[in-house]
Amino acid sequence: MKEKFFGGLLVFLGACSFGVLSSIVKTAYQSGYTLGQVTGVQCFLGMLILWGIHLIVKTLKQSKIKNKKTLTPKWKVCAVGIFPGLVGICYYQCVQLVPASIAIILLMQYLWISVIIDFVIFKNKPSPLQLVTVVIIIVGSCFAAGLFNQTIELNLTGCLFGFLAALMYSLFITTSSNIGNELPKLEKSALMITGACIVTFCIFPPLFFFELSIDDKIYQLGFLLALLGTVLPPFLFSVGMPKIGISLSAILSAAELPVAVTCSYFYLKESVYLNQWIGVVIILFAIALPNLKHLKK
Repeated sequence: MKEKFFGGLLVFLGACSFGVLSSIVKTAYQSGYTLGQVTGVQCFLGMLILWGIHLIVKTLKQSKIKNKKTLTPKWKVCAVGIFPGLVGICYYQCVQLVPASIAIILLMQYLWISVIIDFVIFKNKPSPLQLVTVVIIIVGSCFAAGLFNQTIELNLTGCLFGFLAALMYSLFITTSSNIGNELPKLEKSALMITGACIVTFCIFPPLFFFELSIDDKIYQLGFLLALLGTVLPPFLFSVGMPKIGISLSAILSAAELPVAVTCSYFYLKESVYLNQWIGVVIILFAIALPNLKHLKK
């Protein structure tokens, strides 16, 4: 029971880390950087950081892991990284085409998609409590995203990218929870981000590296994006998700939305209305609901 609670805490912290990203990305766009530059620098720096940490740890603990046998081919773990790579590209593109509140709502559709995938593929029937929790989170998301505070003009292409981001996020949750769990966590994270970097550079060739100076602001922002979006969340998810399962992981990772709203208020100084704060409280309640018995213990 303690291990399951610890796993849930790690997934929750990883989601909180993801929630900070939108404010940093918006700062990058305001500074004139493009989608390809933001995603490319983020993935590249994240890959360097993870492999650097992994190699250091591997050197220090060589005697413990040199004879370790793995069952999952490393290329499969690397292929899992395609999904977080596509999540970033699709979601950042969605933000450019539709209001931010709609983009967040579209991304949050991974909640019910993940539950369906868990049921259809792994035959894990969601409990009534989990179904109620998902409904509460979706309702809270509508309030927290400010859906009722503005006149909405939908862009069909933007909605498509938002739904694709949700689908890719669901597939990442599913594959990360079930592939390569016997690998060292740092190595698994590094392999996944390598896959994300490869798919990003296939879509956006990294020619911009030759146009930027070493002290360019994008590297400062990219380091923060890499740390909070590429390094910490995949590592925390790879450790926590196998302990609690896909459905509960999907619910806990919804914490990124209230964190994003809070950051937009304190960091970007954006107006956040009362009903948005109500939505944040609703989501936090929904996140805590399935874990009340663990919290008591």
